[in-house]
Amino acid sequence: MRRGMTNLSQHLSADAAAFGASALTTTAREMQGSLILGIAAEVRALAASGAQVCNLTVGDFDAKQFPVPIELRDATVAAMDAYQTNYPPSEGIPELRKAVAGWYKRELGIEISPDWVVVASGARPVMYATYRLFLEPGDTLVFAVPSWNNGYYGQLTGAKMVPLETKAEDDFFPTVELLAPHIRTARLFTLNSPLNPTGTVIPPERLAGLAHAIVAENTRRAGTGEKPLLWMWDQVYWQLTFGGAVHAHPAALVPEVTPYVITVDAISKAFAATGLRVGWAVLPPVLAERMKALIGHIGAWAPKPEQVGTAALLDDPAAIARFGETFRAALAERLDLLDAGLTRLGVQHLVPRGAIYLSVCFDGLFGRPGLDGAPMTTNEDIRRFLLHRAGVAVVPFQAFDLAGESGWFRMSVGAVSPAQLKDALERLGTALG
Repeated sequence: MRRGMTNLSQHLSADAAAFGASALTTTAREMQGSLILGIAAEVRALAASGAQVCNLTVGDFDAKQFPVPIELRDATVAAMDAYQTNYPPSEGIPELRKAVAGWYKRELGIEISPDWVVVASGARPVMYATYRLFLEPGDTLVFAVPSWNNGYYGQLTGAKMVPLETKAEDDFFPTVELLAPHIRTARLFTLNSPLNPTGTVIPPERLAGLAHAIVAENTRRAGTGEKPLLWMWDQVYWQLTFGGAVHAHPAALVPEVTPYVITVDAISKAFAATGLRVGWAVLPPVLAERMKALIGHIGAWAPKPEQVGTAALLDDPAAIARFGETFRAALAERLDLLDAGLTRLGVQHLVPRGAIYLSVCFDGLFGRPGLDGAPMTTNEDIRRFLLHRAGVAVVPFQAFDLAGESGWFRMSVGAVSPAQLKDALERLGTALG
């Protein structure tokens, strides 16, 4: 029998709430929320007020403009209709693990067995699991900046963080020389290509150089009894390259690096399937067993129907090719519009070569009057100026752990139409004056 309604808010006084919050751990108190999500909330509020805004902040896709492959959708729905809605194995269904191995053999030239593959609900769980499995509190995490989420995950695991500040002339990728001073103390090195936020692709020869350096360092450590240096290789955007850029896997270039590489991947960006939450890690089986256990403990497995659908898609090279051709062409159209428009306006930027992003530098706005009439001196001043004067929403590189007021920002094209971009470039030209 239903009892009377209890309003819990009446029992949550300010003092009681503050006392409850004191239970938080030091790590939880120091944890930062996503700067990108904070900016997105501001953009949504502005758009809701009726303002015209071209939202170039989100690393996502408008599903109406970029629907998932029909083969993926149909196979997922069929699995639902067949009542495949129970728990999947914690490491992923066998069909999907086998399909990932086959896809990598066909497209990347690397041969693995399915027991190298650990499936999860997107790339994030296996990324975070990598930090948890291979970093003790105080261990050194080395990562290039700008890059996505390394700072957040490093803080959550209590790592000593060593960001390598890269340069625009190097397409914001690290060199062997930049890594060298830190390689002896590092326990985990992370790298993403095509790169979020810059939209650039690391040249294979530089990637091979980094791989050789890690092999040499681990050869030295094997003789001293030190723990090895592991490398998390995030290639979530690897299907999205443009302008002749070539994606390569480090183990295909330097096979000797294989024991030390944890590959992170997903269908989220390659197939515009961000909401279906299917990702995986590829790593040697002795390590995969530990990751499988961790993913199982936190219940971060991908939904079974989506796993069935993903396996069917990855086993269909013709479907992948058809989708990829159309998908990349639509993204390239948007990136080319931005590239041409910014060139016309005389704004420094990098020509996009991969992912869904373009890096743009608005340092020419420093010193000019901002929204309040005072000279703009920070990236945040510029971001707000562009949003409110031009209706163009962008993300500063501080959101990707690049400290300082560099004037660099990320533009993302997955959720905008060509028409919206053309209008935004006109408003931007007027605002820049």
